[in-house]
Amino acid sequence: MPKKVDHEARRQEISEALWRLASARGLEGASLRDVAAEAGISLGRLQHYFRSKDEMLLFALRHINRLAGDRIRERIEALPGEPTPREVLRACLSGMLPLDERSRVGVLVGAAYFTRAAYDEALRAEAKNGIPQLRALFADQLRRAAERGELPPERATEDEAMLLIGMVDGLSTYVLLDVYDGRTALRMLDGHLARLFEANGATARADLPGGRTRCGPAGRSGRGLTLPGGADGV
Repeated sequence: MPKKVDHEARRQEISEALWRLASARGLEGASLRDVAAEAGISLGRLQHYFRSKDEMLLFALRHINRLAGDRIRERIEALPGEPTPREVLRACLSGMLPLDERSRVGVLVGAAYFTRAAYDEALRAEAKNGIPQLRALFADQLRRAAERGELPPERATEDEAMLLIGMVDGLSTYVLLDVYDGRTALRMLDGHLARLFEANGATARADLPGGRTRCGPAGRSGRGLTLPGGADGV
């Protein structure tokens, strides 16, 4: 009998070959032939799974976002008990930082996608898709914190949620450029969360276990989150 091929797994392997090239030299320098060579298959075989480079890029972007969401969800679920809003926010935000080699590759690939998405309508639409959901998740956690008396109510807004996203995007850029190392970026994130929460007398566990977003406000705790696409990292 002919060997059964798992097409989804093979498409994911090709995506990961694309990521390796993108993290080393950006997406523009990665042709279909280059990706096929990196994946260890022929160009004709690659085209059996992806008819065009654009189709491959869209699949790879969705796949990297799914992996990022999985890692952050696992990190939240590793917390004992019901995580506080501050812990959920820290898990998501720190998960967006390039703190190890795997997450650094993820952020580099995300930066390569961003550069291409600025000129590619389909990629831009996909890249933008998860941002409103991520902002809604963060705003929901801020509102939960305000209800618990851990945060001034005037800080529980979508604008504040978007500022958190922008802060981590900026810190990630500076880590990639070696302006800061990951430890310093994480310290700055924790300092910001401390100012945001502890000004109202709130306390939370100092750190989270683990490594590294469809993030939607599923339920009132941090469990069972559906993490949104658009967050960087794998």
